[in-house]
Amino acid sequence: MKRFILSVLCFCLVLSFGATANAGDFPDHPIQIVVPYSAGGGTDLSARVMAKVIRKYIGVPMIVVDQPGGSGAIGTSGVSHSTPDGYTLGMGAQGPLTMLPCYGGIDYNKDSFDYLALMGRNLILIAVNKDAPFQDGKALIEWAKAHPGKLTVGVSGAGGAPRIAMEGFAAAAGIKVKCMPFNGSAPAITACVGGHINAVAAHPAELVNQAKAGNIKLLMIMEPERIALFPDVPTTKELGVDFTWAAWKGVIAPKGLPAEVKAKLEDALNKTFHDPEFLKKMENLGEFIDYRNGEGFKQLVERDSKVAEKVIRSLDMYGMNEQKK
Repeated sequence: MKRFILSVLCFCLVLSFGATANAGDFPDHPIQIVVPYSAGGGTDLSARVMAKVIRKYIGVPMIVVDQPGGSGAIGTSGVSHSTPDGYTLGMGAQGPLTMLPCYGGIDYNKDSFDYLALMGRNLILIAVNKDAPFQDGKALIEWAKAHPGKLTVGVSGAGGAPRIAMEGFAAAAGIKVKCMPFNGSAPAITACVGGHINAVAAHPAELVNQAKAGNIKLLMIMEPERIALFPDVPTTKELGVDFTWAAWKGVIAPKGLPAEVKAKLEDALNKTFHDPEFLKKMENLGEFIDYRNGEGFKQLVERDSKVAEKVIRSLDMYGMNEQKK
């Protein structure tokens, strides 16, 4: 066993020195980017748009590899354990990076990666049934205060971004809500339209059709500023609630990239995420682009990790996967 461990350590050292020595030639063969979700989803489609455009700026093909499973943990873990030479990157999503570490049962954390660039964010709105007893944000908050725990809100999944968003908003607003987990946003929105629940927390692209049809009403968006798609929808901050939240995705790498390699990747991603072809295709996918450099991305991860941990602890869900072992 000791001989095996020493062999592995020596092999890793060889790879490390090799990556450093050849950093000046980077890249000289295709780069793979791991998507921790299934093919055809928003993260996969975004990665494929990026892979096509970035070749203009990096000079080699970028190959998209889908590794779904574990709510994004399997693919994200694979990236964390890859050789830090720039040839294996990952699509870093909010759930696997800031929430799953709080639940436990995974072999990486937010500090296992180098952060290269934030691609975009999926904003979160609160919408209500058209016949709900409150038809604006302030009225919702007042009703919830008068009826503690009676406000039923549909969310996708028991511990995903919309649940964290709604629980965090409730705590900041001084109200109590009853989150109702659904297997995806679509059934949660359907339940809201049908009047089975009072409200739903979901992304703009998921709500826009029902809102236009008049089946639901958008009350607020968890952003510091209003957005062009819904200019009449106030922000949580406008309503006096100091809480913002959005799901997001960006590009990550295993911790320890050589400085020159990291700089080349960051430069190529910056150019890609400002490229007119990329922006147009992402707009057609309904994606909200919010480029931030590696340091800005890392700061967002740090911030959301703290918020997620606070909310998850308040729900007595912190470390729950460790307890199941």
